[in-house]
Amino acid sequence: MKPQVKADLAMLLVTLFWGSSYLFMQMGLTDLQTFNLIGLRFGIAFVIAALFFHKRLRKTTRKTIFHAFIMGAILFGVFATVTEGVKTTTASQAGFLVSLTVILVPLLSILLKNRPETRVFFGAGIALIGIGLLTLTKELHITQGDALCMATAVFYATHIILTGRLAPQTDAILLGIYQLGFAGLFGFLLSYLVETPKLPSTPKAWLAVLALSILCSAIGFVVQTVAQKYTSPTHTGLIFSLEPVFAALFAFLISGETLTVRGYIGAALVLISVLIAEFDLKRWLAGKRSTLPKQDLPL
Repeated sequence: MKPQVKADLAMLLVTLFWGSSYLFMQMGLTDLQTFNLIGLRFGIAFVIAALFFHKRLRKTTRKTIFHAFIMGAILFGVFATVTEGVKTTTASQAGFLVSLTVILVPLLSILLKNRPETRVFFGAGIALIGIGLLTLTKELHITQGDALCMATAVFYATHIILTGRLAPQTDAILLGIYQLGFAGLFGFLLSYLVETPKLPSTPKAWLAVLALSILCSAIGFVVQTVAQKYTSPTHTGLIFSLEPVFAALFAFLISGETLTVRGYIGAALVLISVLIAEFDLKRWLAGKRSTLPKQDLPL
């Protein structure tokens, strides 16, 4: 099996884990408060990742710690908004709204004077229609949970852009490990200040915390870092676009969640917008043509 195929399969597994995370967050919130759950999730993930790469920790520098502090703060923003958001929206709806990150990354790049391609603007227009169908009530109001999940997409897009800037300046794996630690630290601090921190008290809550910590955070972030060395950004983006599909699938299979007909149409439009933003059809067709065997000219 080629390295790229292995990497793509690894990324598909990570996407599967992340698609399940919305349901696990809802499960964990039945016993734990928002910041408490975030602290446990990333605290455990940090310990696991640090133990796995303990020899690498010797290369830690002040620069790595500083960058990880910034990244961890934004990562905390990502999961504070989505964890709070899934309290008042469905797991499947949250998955589709967070997938708007793919649209927002190139749009926010305008601030860095990197104008996105035309297809991104086209995809953004379709995404807005999809969001309207997916989230607006009869009174034309967006629920608090939906608004928080859209804020998650903004935080996540900022995190991706900043990662692209900071990762080349330091050890990417160490950056990933320490940002988990800082995200967990912020969660524990806020939980201590405004909540009553505790350990999970039910098997269901423990299952949710361990799944979020081990599968969705520790394994997810490490596998993503390693796999992206062997596959292209296009492949990565297309595979990650399946996250909301997996989120909806898990929500249906485990908790019987379904959307309205209008919601399914909106979700489909959001997914189409993500594919439009990630998939360069012209370049793909040009690549296909260049690999076709040349035909001999008739004599």
